[in-house]
Amino acid sequence: MHATAASVRAQILAILRAWGMPAALAEETAALMAETDLMGVDSHGISMLMGYEELLRKGQLRITGQPRLARDFGATGLVDGNDGLGHPAAALAMRMATQKARLHGVGAVGVVNSHHFGAAGVYARMAAAAGMVGLVFSSARGVILVPPRGAAPVLGTNPIAFAAPIEGEPPMVLDMATTTVAANKVKVYHLKEKDIPEGWVVDGAGNPVTEHAAAMDLVFKRPEGGITPLGGTEESGGHKGYGLALMVQVLAATLTGGSFSPVRNRSAAADAPNNIGHMMLALDPRAFRDLAGYQHDMAELVAELRGTPPSTPGEPVLIPGDPEEAEMAQRRAAGIPLPASLVGHVRAIAERAGVAFLLEPA
Repeated sequence: MHATAASVRAQILAILRAWGMPAALAEETAALMAETDLMGVDSHGISMLMGYEELLRKGQLRITGQPRLARDFGATGLVDGNDGLGHPAAALAMRMATQKARLHGVGAVGVVNSHHFGAAGVYARMAAAAGMVGLVFSSARGVILVPPRGAAPVLGTNPIAFAAPIEGEPPMVLDMATTTVAANKVKVYHLKEKDIPEGWVVDGAGNPVTEHAAAMDLVFKRPEGGITPLGGTEESGGHKGYGLALMVQVLAATLTGGSFSPVRNRSAAADAPNNIGHMMLALDPRAFRDLAGYQHDMAELVAELRGTPPSTPGEPVLIPGDPEEAEMAQRRAAGIPLPASLVGHVRAIAERAGVAFLLEPA
């Protein structure tokens, strides 16, 4: 099914409101989730409703939680997500970071007591839309990353996002997990009943696993094995991805008061919130140089990259963010592709929530 973006947003909104999420928070969350699907990040949009419903069922997610400012200290601040979904808290934190950057040149706002916030890139794009360079870091609930020389996972996918504004065109946007692939990408392959590429998932002995159902078990259910760090094996640079994941853990969680999942999972009650931490940073180019100079050099940088001779004719060199922009244009016209299994899950979630099934073909 190729669903219209408007119907995806409406379906998410209806379900969130039925669950009890306050109207303003649900509107913002639904918009951010639908934007994520439009960009082609299928693992972090409407497909997350299954996971959010499970958090509600366990009592871990306080869907009515209102984000609030807990600390305000010059160029820095801290938002308390009050155990709600991470989207409204993260958006508030980035808005605050950009406001602080206008005053101080830099703004850094952390988030504590949060849950999953979708795709990190949407918040980095918020900074770029305000004319700022944005950086986003987040810890994660899942314990998924198997470190080099390890047999069991110790860290989450711990994403990083970066965005830089470009005069007259969409921003440069890097949005990446510090694992070889985001855990929800494995879920997407499983929903499509498609085996995963070799190198994404390993078992407890370090052997690659490609069968989609076995990979799902290793990533989401079994204590051994999991996803490799960015770079894969130690010989191919996996220690770098592991180091980046640790850096994100410190910046997003240790610094803000967020949890470290392996420790949390040993002692937390079944209904304890996830306490995921985020960090939002905004840099105003005008704090470092004339804006015109920054814009000139960014345009020159991008032109040089895109002008690189391609190794394959017809496949030009791209900059981060180009694939998402192309996907958004295509999906606005043709709709958001949703596998039949996901449509079935959404229909069942809507039925359990007592709302209409609203997805419409494009």
